[in-house]
Amino acid sequence: MIDLWTWTTPNGRKVSIMLEELGLPYRTHAVDITQGEQHEPAFLAVSPNNKIPAIRDDDTGTVLMESGAILIYLAEKSGRFLPEEPEQRYRTLEWLMWQMGGLGPFLGQAHHFLQFNPGKAPYAEERFHDEAKRLYRVLDARLADNAYLAGDEYTIADIACWPWVSRYEWQRIDLKDYPNVKRWYVEIASRPAVQRGYHVPKQVNEIPLP
Repeated sequence: MIDLWTWTTPNGRKVSIMLEELGLPYRTHAVDITQGEQHEPAFLAVSPNNKIPAIRDDDTGTVLMESGAILIYLAEKSGRFLPEEPEQRYRTLEWLMWQMGGLGPFLGQAHHFLQFNPGKAPYAEERFHDEAKRLYRVLDARLADNAYLAGDEYTIADIACWPWVSRYEWQRIDLKDYPNVKRWYVEIASRPAVQRGYHVPKQVNEIPLP
């Protein structure tokens, strides 16, 4: 059994989608970050950075924070969604790190300024909207010649990126401008495990579709 501490954010959904894809049994612990629950001592014990998600694996006693590390751990535990062949493995990790270092942080800033604080910082709105569009262009170019980010296989790179793209409306992005991203996004949105994982720890809205 795996314990999952999470909330309805892209980073949280990465891990719940992965667990649903793997069919691993897990218990969900909702951490309402809008109420400051991420700062409570009990959560700090499993996530020293006070950020969701975090897991504890009863099989091994492993406790992990950081969604990218958790995805790699679960992939290696199960032998799925992280190819063994070196070229495909490193391609998967390349795009996972792209998400961790670029797509997630910059789209998160776009959410902050465009969705939650519009009109307060025009320069920041322009900067992060422009960067969001640049990242979508990178993603669209990659998916022009590849079914998935690492090539022909659906991997943890896709699982990491998809929840951030699912907030395209918050980023003021029209997926019609990025047809390869749109194709990839809609296909992944149709996966039953993605649909289940999206609504962990609770249902807030239906998956947005262009």
